[in-house]
Amino acid sequence: MRPTILVVVMGVALAGLLAGDAMTVGVGQPPSEGAKPTPAAWAEIKWPFPLDQWGTGRAFQCRAGDCGAEVNLYLRAKLGFCNCATGVSDDAELDRVGDLELLSDKFEGLGDGRSISVGWMNGRSRPYQVAVRYGAPRTALAIAFNDKCDVVVATVVAERSRIPAAERAALDFLNGDLVLRWAEKELGL
Repeated sequence: MRPTILVVVMGVALAGLLAGDAMTVGVGQPPSEGAKPTPAAWAEIKWPFPLDQWGTGRAFQCRAGDCGAEVNLYLRAKLGFCNCATGVSDDAELDRVGDLELLSDKFEGLGDGRSISVGWMNGRSRPYQVAVRYGAPRTALAIAFNDKCDVVVATVVAERSRIPAAERAALDFLNGDLVLRWAEKELGL
């Protein structure tokens, strides 16, 4: 073999070995910071609903640029309103403690709910079709999670096609420091 061909063959072989090593280095490793999706940006807005027996809550909005479409999240605590023995463990309890009545007293589940967790609390999430008092029906997601007999409820309003993404963004937000610190304060922990 001529020296130049030998160098080329050895270079190709070495490149193949290095590529193989490079491919195995990342196996089983968590994605780098650059590979993680950017969290949605939530901005606090004014509570848009009239005062009721649960008082005002906190309202947040994620704009279309961050969430793919505008998503609104309404959050408040309801002290002593949860089933102390089982928490928010089924759809009937979620229907009872949720805040969909802020939008309308006419709502229907779009499927079964699912178990979720927020911080140290467990609860449930479920999508609904809501007959809004003024305007076209809307899709909303009821999320409720409890600490003993106290429950925190979130109502997420988004386009029906965006509900899975809106739920992920909302749960990420609810599991963040801002909401968890607020929940501790509201629940007297």
